[in-house]
Amino acid sequence: MQDLTTELKNRLKGSKRTALLGVGSELRGDDAAGMLVAETVSKKSKKVKVFFGSTAPENLAGEIIKYEPSHIIIVDTADIKQKPGTVLLLNAEDLAQGVSFSTHKLPPKVMMDYFAKELKCKIFIVGIQPKTIKFDATVSKEVKSSVKMVASAIIGATHGKD
Repeated sequence: MQDLTTELKNRLKGSKRTALLGVGSELRGDDAAGMLVAETVSKKSKKVKVFFGSTAPENLAGEIIKYEPSHIIIVDTADIKQKPGTVLLLNAEDLAQGVSFSTHKLPPKVMMDYFAKELKCKIFIVGIQPKTIKFDATVSKEVKSSVKMVASAIIGATHGKD
């Protein structure tokens, strides 16, 4: 895969308003990745509206729709059958290809389809392969490294956007 910042810039072309939805449980080791990326981006960027979805991101659907983003980035751990910390950009159609998300109440594809229909926006997931999502585990060094890289790429890709 080409440089993540470049790939994100390509996917965010024409963005007028970008929303980032962090997803995951901070109590389940690497599953916190999406929330950690959201936290970092919210502290370092004024160009992206950050939403903290935790384990029930669907509860923020109304707020996200009210914001009217042209693009939505969902960041979450995803079992993509790769080594821990691997990052992959996923579209809704990719989610039928054996990618699993274990800590959500609503499947991500349903949420993505809903936003795409309601907002006519572009939406994709930044998936990070976890090492462990056991309860009360700490975030692995591989995923911590990926969290920093993903947050930096999102900030870099959106820099200069109004």
